[in-house]
Amino acid sequence: MASSTQQDYYEILGVARDCTADQIKSAYRKAALRWHPDRNPNNKAEAEENFRLASEAYSVLSDPQKRPIYDRYGHAGLGGRGFEAGGFSADIFEEFQDVIGDIFGFNQVFGGGGRRGRGSRGQRGADLRYDMSLSFEEAATGVRSKIRLSRHENCEDCKGTGAKPGTGMTTCRNCGGRGQMVYQQGFFSITRTCPACQGMGQVVREACATCRGQGRIERERALEVGIPAGVESGTRLRMTGQGEPGTNGGPHGDLYIFLEVKEHPFFERRGADLYCAMPISFAQAALGAKIKIPTLNGEADLEIPEGTQSGQIFRQKGKGLPNPHGGKGDLYIDIRVVIPSKLTREQRRLMEQLHQTVKVENKPAERSSSFFDKVKDIFG
Repeated sequence: MASSTQQDYYEILGVARDCTADQIKSAYRKAALRWHPDRNPNNKAEAEENFRLASEAYSVLSDPQKRPIYDRYGHAGLGGRGFEAGGFSADIFEEFQDVIGDIFGFNQVFGGGGRRGRGSRGQRGADLRYDMSLSFEEAATGVRSKIRLSRHENCEDCKGTGAKPGTGMTTCRNCGGRGQMVYQQGFFSITRTCPACQGMGQVVREACATCRGQGRIERERALEVGIPAGVESGTRLRMTGQGEPGTNGGPHGDLYIFLEVKEHPFFERRGADLYCAMPISFAQAALGAKIKIPTLNGEADLEIPEGTQSGQIFRQKGKGLPNPHGGKGDLYIDIRVVIPSKLTREQRRLMEQLHQTVKVENKPAERSSSFFDKVKDIFG
């Protein structure tokens, strides 16, 4: 960015002459953050000049009266119609006070030091986090549990003021009660929250002995937490107002409880649905049988029809986990036919006889077969 005050304002902000007001505002915001002297400590002179030029350009192009005159007559047109061609006012920085304040740590730019800083207003207390571990069964049924939590609370003796009871507060000498300090940097001034009173404008006359003037002390509290049925790992519960107290009368923060659910020995969870692998014998698969299967509420009967194949899945509707948003999931039983690794002589004889009566043609399964489809499902 050049330093000549007669440089074209559109070039300074890097926008086209037919750009919109929003585009001008966005371009100025980027330029102001880029060229702020606090961000350029090794080249403050150039930064201050470019910062001034960007602000000057914005003060003209953002003004619905000045911009048409500038477009037609340029810099000379502004001077001849009662407008000041150079310079800028504090108003343009009000639009970006939140952005600049968050990045550079000050509240107001170009004056305004008579107003109280942000610290003088009630600030919301900090949020707290608590990590909680649950068994699979606790997550499935829901549970009420007590937790112990350490947090800062307002001192009961001084009511959170930090002042010894009966002594009260006095005006801060550092800022004269304004809650802010004004610093001069080059051609402009910066207002920051007073470090002595933290923007309050007042300090304690004599510190409270209980909290040593801090206004709060750390305490351990027992809280009862209600865990709804069907929660899973990563679920976050919010307890409103159970965080740390705010300052200057601000509201309490919140407590967030992050849940971790332990895995089950044989149930696999997928949302509210449960999956379980169930072994059966070759004879049970071939002849059919009635077997007992596990559920969250004890055992249940499952009919295995004749000719059941290994990998066949049976669905038990409504026997899964409760859904926190309503309803229940299902239980899916994955049948696994177990082939014995060792046979007795009698078993071998019977199997050989069976083999003579049950023939299976040993050739690759076709791609369209259900077997191939299952393999694709398993291995993606």
